[in-house]
Amino acid sequence: MPFSLHFSPTPLITAPSPLSKPSFLVPYYHTLHAPKSPLCSSMEHALTHQGKQEAFDLRPEDSQTLPLGLRRDAMPSHVAVIMDGNRRWARLRDLPVRSGYEAGVESLRKIVEICCKWGIKVLSVFAFSSDNWFRPKVEVEFLMSLFERGMQEDTGIFFRENIRISVIGDLTKLPKALQELMVNLEEATKNNTLFQLIVAVSYSGHYDVVQACQRLALKAKCGLIEPSDINVSLMEQELETNCTEFPHPDLLIRTSGEFRISNFMLWQLAYTELYFAQSLWPDFGEAEFLKALLAFQQRQRRYGV
Repeated sequence: MPFSLHFSPTPLITAPSPLSKPSFLVPYYHTLHAPKSPLCSSMEHALTHQGKQEAFDLRPEDSQTLPLGLRRDAMPSHVAVIMDGNRRWARLRDLPVRSGYEAGVESLRKIVEICCKWGIKVLSVFAFSSDNWFRPKVEVEFLMSLFERGMQEDTGIFFRENIRISVIGDLTKLPKALQELMVNLEEATKNNTLFQLIVAVSYSGHYDVVQACQRLALKAKCGLIEPSDINVSLMEQELETNCTEFPHPDLLIRTSGEFRISNFMLWQLAYTELYFAQSLWPDFGEAEFLKALLAFQQRQRRYGV
């Protein structure tokens, strides 16, 4: 399901020309990522001249009372979620598929708010996988439009509430206007520190590992590194999760009763604790999230030892 929080709209954002990339990446960069753009003046205007918008109650985390049994000292820093079950939720109610995605948006909004209140630093959501491009054209087009509309509407809340947005995946496949909006939203919020939302769009774990290998191979070809220099640390510097201080999720939650990770963050999930919820994503709320966190806090993490 796509990322969108549906607050009151802010002024339309237009994007400038992209920044140039380092010369050693130019030959193949555009086959891997959308170009990065500087913050445009229209977005600065949108962020500094906002109308009234709904806001989260994001008091400092120390002032928040946690639910009974939940320990702040054992809270995961990074939670990843495979938001599965939007279409099934709609079909069970004889609703159009789009209604399932729209209902899923509300679940995402609630979980983001809870993460901010309870002190979780990073939430990664699998919003649109590389395999989702094979879904019906009308469904894909709806999702792309929902992404674009949501990002136009939600810029102000992220900036005001100190939330950083990062987008990972092969953005070159997205509509150009959507690419530019995503780049500008990342740029606008890059210095926000309360919470980071990582949205995986046109993403797969295979893609992430391959693009990292390509970058390292090109650096070796250009003489910037030796092949023998390549190790886990260098590899992780090239993965798309290099955008966060916490690249390895502590907890992965998958909804809808499915027991697989579906090509999501294959490298990063090496030592992640897995939790599979029966509820469909639009029904996943505070009670289910609390169950997942309590289960996580009861586990003894071993990291292969």
